[in-house]
Amino acid sequence: MYVICGLGNPGKEYEHTRHNTGFDTLDMLAEKYGISVKELKHKGLIGKGIINGQKVILVKPLTFMNSSGDCVRAVTDFYKVDVERELIIIYDDIALPPGRIRVRPKGSAGGHNGVKSIIAQLGTEAFARVRVGVGGVPAGRDQIGHVLGRFSAEDRVLAQKGMEKAVKAVEIIMEQGVDEAMNCCNGAE
Repeated sequence: MYVICGLGNPGKEYEHTRHNTGFDTLDMLAEKYGISVKELKHKGLIGKGIINGQKVILVKPLTFMNSSGDCVRAVTDFYKVDVERELIIIYDDIALPPGRIRVRPKGSAGGHNGVKSIIAQLGTEAFARVRVGVGGVPAGRDQIGHVLGRFSAEDRVLAQKGMEKAVKAVEIIMEQGVDEAMNCCNGAE
């Protein structure tokens, strides 16, 4: 079984912002496989289903980004998940341009507070992650304003393509492993 978690902030004011790219990607995955992510449990919204013959729990933490680890820990503890092999985290990355993704089997938070919270709660950096590019902070703009802002129309199209690549990366991780997803998806235009 896999736990696949998209990071974001709850509430209408944060819908479709750069920081909610994880939520948007998870919604895309849920829609593709007909999984309803509406059950309020473990400090988040969860949905249970099957992707390519494997059981999955899709998760959207409702703890706000900086406390994402509270929800992830509650879910992984409850379902007794091996986080190194059965957890996938999807989130936004300002170091990548819209449309690009990067898959990693482990690593530091890289300045992302949601991932920092997950690492602190799980006590490990060893979990798969799919980073979805949202573009760097423009000159004269603060980082918080940037990530909580919405995409331009042009960047939204690119971001959508990035989210589609992220869905594919998740499928590859589940079917063939993280290494194959990295080979297939990292650096792909």
